[in-house]
Amino acid sequence: MKITKNIFGVLASGESVELYTLKAGDLQFSLSTYGATWVSLYMPSKRGLKDDVLLGYSTLTEYTHNPNFFGVTVGRFANRISHGRFTLNGTTYGLYKNDGENTLHGGRRGFDKRVWKAEAYEDKGSVAVRFELESPDGDEGFPGTVKAAVTYTLNNNNEIHCEYKAKADAPTPINLTNHAYFNLQGEGFGDILSHELTLFSSHVVESDAQLIPTGNLLPVKDTPFSFLQRKPIGRDIAQVKGGYDHCYAVDGKLGKLRPCAEVYEGHTGRMLKVYTTQPGVQFYSGNFLNGEAGKSGSRYIKHGGFCLETQHYPDSPNRLEFPSCIFGPDRKYHEEALFSFDW
Repeated sequence: MKITKNIFGVLASGESVELYTLKAGDLQFSLSTYGATWVSLYMPSKRGLKDDVLLGYSTLTEYTHNPNFFGVTVGRFANRISHGRFTLNGTTYGLYKNDGENTLHGGRRGFDKRVWKAEAYEDKGSVAVRFELESPDGDEGFPGTVKAAVTYTLNNNNEIHCEYKAKADAPTPINLTNHAYFNLQGEGFGDILSHELTLFSSHVVESDAQLIPTGNLLPVKDTPFSFLQRKPIGRDIAQVKGGYDHCYAVDGKLGKLRPCAEVYEGHTGRMLKVYTTQPGVQFYSGNFLNGEAGKSGSRYIKHGGFCLETQHYPDSPNRLEFPSCIFGPDRKYHEEALFSFDW
């Protein structure tokens, strides 16, 4: 096991950004303090070749203009809040609208655009980076001061464990996730439509044309949204307008770390398994990728990567029927996810 720390770059403000590289098992995992971002993940294939399976950029400057949210830690509230507002305890709060009439991933300057404090450490059989960030009262329109702590741990079993913690001094919505894009053939290696996906979800959150939930959970059985049986991502994608960008309700007990998704890539033999304690997972099939240059100099084409973002349901602050995303002095935020890799 090994931890190295380097300077990733310097922001226009003069603030330095660090890059941590963790080595454990057969994986090499790099993270940046800008956005607590997953920058690279090198893993073997069944033929022994190592590839970086995370989409992203090679420079800090590119990450400061990251419209696709490659690899970032998202907050204060991941996904969308309709009309950029919500009402809590009789007060309506207005948020910055950065997705048409809606607020996406925390607003104009979410947690993905902040420099986090970081500390790396080694434990039994693992290496980790703990990131910390304080979000003041009124930040992007949200009430209450939030102190967030996110720990990403790489262990000798080729797993990345994600622990998301936050405490607030007043009731406020909190919904943290990571926005990693994967291509198990290697970043920049074509599209992911032949990757075979299983989602342990019997229901999907129904959404409108703006990807805002209606409040209904729809059964996926016998629909293009069903991944209860493993199938290629591309098999039914033409029947889903715009491609997959939907939140699935994860089966099993809420709050328990349970299977969420599995993805298999046949050419390399690589397998990703995802577990979560959260109510949902946003499956996104890279619909808005349009040829931007990636780390290797190759272009990230449409469907060039997929995301599995473990989270509370979108627009939960406006949906009392959804699991509560309101946290405060009497209710601390604590969620986990696990990404397990094999080949």
